[in-house]
Amino acid sequence: MTTKRLRVFDGGSNPELALEICRYLDLEPGRSKNIRFSNGEFCPIIEESVRGLDVYVVQTATHPVDSYLVALLILIDALKRASVGRVTAVVPHYFYARQDKKTRGREPLTAKLVANLITKAGADRALFVDLHSSTLQGFFDIPTDHLYALPILAGYFLKKQLERPVVVAPDAGGINRARAMAQRLDASLAVLEKERPEQNQVKVHQLIGEVKGRTAIVMDDMIDTAGTLSEGIRFLATKGVVEFYACCTHAVFSGPATKRLSECPLKELVVTNSVPVPQEKRLPNMTVLSLAGLIGDAILRIHKDQSVSELFK
Repeated sequence: MTTKRLRVFDGGSNPELALEICRYLDLEPGRSKNIRFSNGEFCPIIEESVRGLDVYVVQTATHPVDSYLVALLILIDALKRASVGRVTAVVPHYFYARQDKKTRGREPLTAKLVANLITKAGADRALFVDLHSSTLQGFFDIPTDHLYALPILAGYFLKKQLERPVVVAPDAGGINRARAMAQRLDASLAVLEKERPEQNQVKVHQLIGEVKGRTAIVMDDMIDTAGTLSEGIRFLATKGVVEFYACCTHAVFSGPATKRLSECPLKELVVTNSVPVPQEKRLPNMTVLSLAGLIGDAILRIHKDQSVSELFK
């Protein structure tokens, strides 16, 4: 099977990443035009025949999140009505991922709702990068593939050859991710215990592990308002950490994030382009790594009916 019957379309949320994926696969981007009516309604115009093709739509959760989610659903619907052979939703940063369980009465399970919407729109498969919780795959009744940015992030830090590194999980939920990074870097592991008194507020209580005299790499799946990261670094500074690095997959950077990050004593902040990072939110000590190769390899394997999990062995 060749890539002649493979197309990658940009949903509009992260055009640079979509273009990088196409270049990696040596493909011309799918020809489409995204227009809006005067009242704001989204209307995709597909400018080539897609009948019988294997199509991948790249759309990620970034501001305005609701608008890009609806655009993804409409584009999938348009492709299905154009007799596409198969359509895969490529969602590097999943929409409403944090609302995946009920912690109090009368809360929505929005992550499940989004899964239902993507499936109902007509997607045949879905592809993600570093889901907030891997159990989100169970919300889908179509095949899903879960990619991990860990090899990209770990490979970058391996080249730096840091002195006495310790990988720090910012909370208990990130232990497995941090442990996998620590194993790749031959580093030790530490875990912070935190609580959220209110939404987007963080208080760190204690540290598990030894960090004194070490170089800390605080690792998370997402940086939103940077409250968890900034509070964690302040706490670690009282425990004798020599130097601070941080990394994440999804650089959301909403609200006070940029200000908080600029005030943190970070040597370097390493993120991926799962969501676009506008120039005004880029700091001098920030490095953005591309996911194009990882996603491109996964798309090619799906297209050729090969194993995606082989990418991580």
